[in-house]
Amino acid sequence: MKAFLILEDGTVFSGTSIGSTKDMISEIVFNTSMTGYLEVLTDPSYAGQAVVMTYPLIGNYGITPDMESKKAWPDGYIVRELSRMPSNFRCEGTIQDFLASQDIPGIAGVDTRALTKILREKGTMNGMITTREDYDLQEIIPKLKAYSVGDVVSEVTCSQSYVLEGQGPKVALMDFGAKNNIIRSLQNRGCEVVVYPADTPAEVIINSNPDGIMLSNGPGDPASFETIIQETKKLYDSDIPIFAICLGHQLMALANGAKTYKLKYGHRGGNHPVKDLSNGRVYISSQNHGYAVDASTMDPAIAKEAFVNVNDGTNEGLIYEGKKIFTVQFHPEACPGPQDSGYLFDRFMDMMKGA
Repeated sequence: MKAFLILEDGTVFSGTSIGSTKDMISEIVFNTSMTGYLEVLTDPSYAGQAVVMTYPLIGNYGITPDMESKKAWPDGYIVRELSRMPSNFRCEGTIQDFLASQDIPGIAGVDTRALTKILREKGTMNGMITTREDYDLQEIIPKLKAYSVGDVVSEVTCSQSYVLEGQGPKVALMDFGAKNNIIRSLQNRGCEVVVYPADTPAEVIINSNPDGIMLSNGPGDPASFETIIQETKKLYDSDIPIFAICLGHQLMALANGAKTYKLKYGHRGGNHPVKDLSNGRVYISSQNHGYAVDASTMDPAIAKEAFVNVNDGTNEGLIYEGKKIFTVQFHPEACPGPQDSGYLFDRFMDMMKGA
């Protein structure tokens, strides 16, 4: 079945429908990872977005037991070529069947290189995937321009707290859309992990006497979560060690007076270089974010810049003065992506033991 991708600037790409055949309107973003498409599909940070995979062949090893959450989250999926015959000893099905089972519309056969160049030059924009050949641009484009992602954290967070047993330090994990490998990275180091919904009051976390607090990744505009920001400030005011990733990093910065801003087209992929300002060392990191902290708006008496993006100089991490708190914009838990910065979990462990 034929399908069309319509961008809000009026550009139209045609291709073949994959997955669900329903109409979809979403924010169109691109990911440069060469592998790990299943982890991308099941990353809750993609809620409210449709993902373009820049690597030209997707699905060649099928669906494997590597999901980062219980379901897929993107609104849509856009690829150049979809493998029809996956080959892998762990393969449990095809990506097209997976998309259909998750009710996610997709389109294959799109010139993803040309599409990505448009998004880089003009910036992230909204788009629509449809199988209707009688579509009316005059009717669709106003709808595309009116679309906004909204509050997606409430959709991806857990509904109630739960405990994952361990013999080591107790970590309270704020679930703003946490990937499974954050939990695995803590459990592999012996931690007992207590996962809390995003709207849990700070007093509940503090009164549970955790050895450390983890603020997870998640989707959406960080500045829009005013209540969560207020609760994050209360966590900051406690003396509990805190490690924050991606959205958690942004929320902690906002809670302490810094500003965030939307990037032109975001950082999404497994090949982003970040520089540790303490020693000049560069790590290759996994990233998935459309917003960044404006480090110039942070009071240097509160926090100093710890990491920067080598490509564009944007902030990639902060260390808080006089506090056992450090935060990063990238994903040290990877999945997909390189493991270069996994040592940050060990730093968090040392911080908790010191506490």
